Amino acid sequence: MILNIAIIIIALALIASILLQSKGIGLGGLAGGDSGGVYTARRGIEKVMFYITIALSVVFLVLALVSVIVSG
Repeated sequence: MILNIAIIIIALALIASILLQSKGIGLGGLAGGDSGGVYTARRGIEKVMFYITIALSVVFLVLALVSVIVSG
C-alpha cells in the first residue's frame, strides 16, 4: 500500500519535472531560431532540473522493480 502511494507520488513528480524542462521549447522554431539542432550547455536551473529528472526516473524504476518483486 505505501509502496503504491510512493510510486504515484514519484510518477507525478517525474511528469512535472519533464514538463517543466520542455516548457517553451516547441515554439522556438516558429520564430526562426535554432530549435534543438545545435547542442547547448545546460546552466543554472536547467542543469538542476535535468539531474532531478534523472534521479526521479531512477527512483521510479527501483520502486517499480521492488513492487513487482514484493507482489510476485
